[in-house]
Amino acid sequence: MSAKIHPTAIVEDGAEIGEGVEIGPFCLVGPKAKLRDRVRLISQVTIAGDVEVGEDTMVYPFAVLGHPPQDFKYKGEDTRLIIGKRNVIREHATMHPGTGFGRGETRVGDDGFFMVGAHVAHDCIVGDRVVFANNATLGGSTVVGDHVIMGGLAAAHQYSRIGRHAFVGGLSAVVGDVIPYGSVFGVHAHLSGLNVIGLKRRGFARDTIRELRAAYRLLFAAEGTFQERVDDVARLFSNNAPVMEIIDFIRADASRPICLPND
Repeated sequence: MSAKIHPTAIVEDGAEIGEGVEIGPFCLVGPKAKLRDRVRLISQVTIAGDVEVGEDTMVYPFAVLGHPPQDFKYKGEDTRLIIGKRNVIREHATMHPGTGFGRGETRVGDDGFFMVGAHVAHDCIVGDRVVFANNATLGGSTVVGDHVIMGGLAAAHQYSRIGRHAFVGGLSAVVGDVIPYGSVFGVHAHLSGLNVIGLKRRGFARDTIRELRAAYRLLFAAEGTFQERVDDVARLFSNNAPVMEIIDFIRADASRPICLPND
């Protein structure tokens, strides 16, 4: 099935247009763009630079994908933005490519829902099946795991990590790394527990959630040092994969501290 391109749209020479692509009124598609099969640009969408948009992704009016990063150190290096399959990118959302001093590319996974005004900055890595509510924002080089939900007007500091299945509440300012399965709220954001609602919705077993809760209570208890508690949890819950994912996340090298509960 051939592409459908509205006569008011501008598709520059060199752009790769897949089968069944629809490009609506007043869209601008640059010469390095790659629109895979059945991508749909509703109208007034701008795609600039080296951008790949995966199959069955739908992009709504005034979204801008691939314009230069908002970083003074960027000097026009040849970098990329790669967007996966079946994403929904709503009005005024923005996603920027990587930088020469960073990863060289920004990568967005599959099946994400990016609501009005959401922003993915340069060199970010975003996992699959994420939800970014209105105006949720990532600073540069942030890493976001699968199934993460970011509430409206939430923002993550550059170089932050947000683990899989985490929930970031609306208006939260994330200045520390968020453990997998964690739930954070506030300015500045603090851990308020585990994202139990999300785990239940995604079919995690009751025993797994029970052990996660027990591990969380031990990990953030008042007794002993944090390192001692990390070691204790790793020893006691070594057979629980989600708990060990949290431990590995904490032990990994990182640029930001871990978000902790309020005292």
